[in-house]
Amino acid sequence: MAKLIYINNMSLDGYVEDERGAFDWFPPDDEVFAFTTDLLRSVGTFLYGRRLYESMAVWETNTALAAQSELTGEFASVWKAASKVVYSTTLAAVSTADTRLERQFDSAAVRRLKATASSDLTVGGANLAAQAFEAGLVDECQLLILPIVVGGGKPGLPTGMRVDLELIDERRFRNGVTHLRYRPLER
Repeated sequence: MAKLIYINNMSLDGYVEDERGAFDWFPPDDEVFAFTTDLLRSVGTFLYGRRLYESMAVWETNTALAAQSELTGEFASVWKAASKVVYSTTLAAVSTADTRLERQFDSAAVRRLKATASSDLTVGGANLAAQAFEAGLVDECQLLILPIVVGGGKPGLPTGMRVDLELIDERRFRNGVTHLRYRPLER
């Protein structure tokens, strides 16, 4: 059975967006960017909320982005190779290949997808991830903690519920970013 992995960047105080809705508060770093690309290599399907999908779709729709460097080209290649499922009630259509639009998150359908997938899945977007956590579908939580405190915004982890986690791996980067890999414990 494939794993459903929540991967996200967040501030040290736990936010994925600041109070203005921005997430541009950390400059790109080649070491972290290459690491993230490697994390996504084994992923066969990305599950996205609308806002994150619209942010990520540029890796296919903007060819100049992939042409910027070998690193960006490799990331674009990895991103385009995976299937995408976008959950949105407002998006009229998707703009990328191998992408399916769903109007609501269906935990039973995701459970079936995990059971039949030949490679891992990721869930992206804090709100969508919260639904996956609530349904008990998340098998791993991988967080890239950025060395900044933004003081408020959109929480990167579910609120209003408890999830006990076991740390299974960690890595520190030269720029102060820390990657933490957790597995949810049985409730």
